[in-house]
Amino acid sequence: MTPQVVGTKRSEANRWVGLQERGTPASLEVIAWIAERVGRRVARLLLYPITLYFMTTAHAARRASYEFLKRARGRSVRWWHVLHHFFYFAATILDRVYLLRGEFDRFSIPIHGKEMLQRQKEASRGGILLGSHLGSFEVLRALGVMQGGFPLKVLMDTRHNQNISRFFDALNPTIAGTVIAPDRPDTLIKIRESLDAGCFVGMLGDRVFGADKTSRCQFLSAPATFPAGPIVLAAMMHCPVVLFFGLYRGGNRYEIYFEHFADEIRLDRERRAEEIQSWMQRYVTRLEHYSALAPYNWFNFYPFWDRAAPR
Repeated sequence: MTPQVVGTKRSEANRWVGLQERGTPASLEVIAWIAERVGRRVARLLLYPITLYFMTTAHAARRASYEFLKRARGRSVRWWHVLHHFFYFAATILDRVYLLRGEFDRFSIPIHGKEMLQRQKEASRGGILLGSHLGSFEVLRALGVMQGGFPLKVLMDTRHNQNISRFFDALNPTIAGTVIAPDRPDTLIKIRESLDAGCFVGMLGDRVFGADKTSRCQFLSAPATFPAGPIVLAAMMHCPVVLFFGLYRGGNRYEIYFEHFADEIRLDRERRAEEIQSWMQRYVTRLEHYSALAPYNWFNFYPFWDRAAPR
């Protein structure tokens, strides 16, 4: 495949932006009330009718789930696989309530590769934590901020799902205060200051937003468009990059994986596009590995693969 870093049309790369936000403030308040008053076990039982309703009404998400599961599992998919997929998504949303409240004793959360972050912390050197919409990002944010395991800032755009963002921010203003908004005049300054202070800056690398440059990579045996921004940012900041995946394993179990990705990313000016694509393909290959390991954790419920090559 010829390396490509291109400016992709909004309709091609930003498919997820056009999805309607389904969580209303009233419904989110009901979920929080149930989670607090009746406990997690009963609240999880209520997820089944919610999941069934979502599967019945969210046609585009259902089709996207079928396509992804077929690719990740490598075999045929039935309706109950899609229902299970949606249930995992609903379960992680519910667990956010408890995680943001610091109720970690409810969960079993083994952490793999934590020693890498510890070495960075001891050296007072920050880095970029590059994740995805595979599994739960909140389990990492909550552990990092609430338990003080590692200082963490998050580069995150909250404009798309404003209802759910405001709702969860209100549950824990401390964690909400760690967000760095992208596309602002002082964004790069805040990232640089955070890294110099020994913080880690978390970001997700599997969704394109706005007019971002993109990279076309092979993901689960087909071309898909990914943002080039994480690699460009890491090269600008001259800092280490660590991959992370917070996988939901069912019940009350999560697993966090940290992987070394790069001590520093350097881009040759003459081969910049090719090198960006190469680095992104390395990231996508690891995303592919964990997607096959935990396919029901994939929470990109929109058409993900490219239907035609970009112009």
